[in-house]
This record gives sequence, structure tokens and C-alpha cells, in this order.
Amino acid sequence: MPEHIQNHSTMVCQVALILTDGLIAAGVNLNRRLVRAAALLHDITKPRSFKTGENHAQTGGTFLTALGFPEVGSIVRQHVMLDQYFAAPHPSEAEVVNYADKRILHDQVVSLEDRMAYILQRYARSADRQELFQQLWQQSRELEQRLFSYLPFPPEIISEILGNGISTGDSPERSHGA
Repeated sequence: MPEHIQNHSTMVCQVALILTDGLIAAGVNLNRRLVRAAALLHDITKPRSFKTGENHAQTGGTFLTALGFPEVGSIVRQHVMLDQYFAAPHPSEAEVVNYADKRILHDQVVSLEDRMAYILQRYARSADRQELFQQLWQQSRELEQRLFSYLPFPPEIISEILGNGISTGDSPERSHGA
């Protein structure tokens, strides 16, 4: 795995765990270990996608499911676009990882708007793709509102919280859920 993708995945994991810990504290039932695994592995097939042009979210999910990790594979498959937005009354692990990935550009926390501008510039080569990405980002904005309605801090301070040192490790007292 190239170092830049490792660094990106580590940052996605750190943001996902900040959100997960806050959501758990707010009473949302989430599996922290599942979020951690999926966030760290979300781009597992991205390096080969540069050569093949494959959908790395789909192939990553399929790969992990074939290895015997269907829950992780399902979340990885949804890290670009969720199967269904707001399917449950409370946020899910897939929503957390999906949103965390949207907040990391390379290995830096950025706003949704900055990330969207980068995605549009890099990947939206046609009017159809631009429209698809605009719809996706509207859903991401709504997801941000959903997640942060549970949290005692706004999205703008995630990078400040990261500066306080969040571990990507699991400790028994911080691992929750099924």
C-alpha cells in the first residue's frame, strides 16, 4: 500500500473514531472496532484501481467479504456512496466512515466544500458526472447535519480535536456496540 494512501486511511480512521466516540457518548449504538477496521481498510484496492479503472469501493468491499469480513466489506463498499442515506433512525457505521472519508483530502482535514471542489476538479469530466457529484455532496451535507445533531461540537473543529491526540487503537473501555 503506498504511503500516501496509508496516511489518508489513518486520518479517515481518526476522524471516524472522533465521531464514533461522540455518537456513542450521545447514546448511539455503534461498533467502534468495526468503524476502525472499515476506516483503515476503505481504500484497500485503490492502488490497483489506478491501473484498472475499477470502482475501488466495490472491489474493496468484495475483496474483504471474500476474506470473511462481510460487515467490514459492506462499509468499505459504501465509503464513496451509501446504499441508502438515513436508512435507520440513528447514524450507522457506514455513515460515519463515508462522512469521515469526505472530510480528508490526502492526509488533511478539510471542509466538505473544499473536498467537493477537489473531487469535481479531479473526477467530474462530464456534465453527467458533475451532476452526480453535486447530488452526492448534497447528501453528504445532509449527512453532516445528521451526525453533528448528536455531537457537542461543530464540524469545523475536527482538526482541533485531532490535535489533542486521538488514538486509532482499541481499548476495552472505548469499544462499544455489537
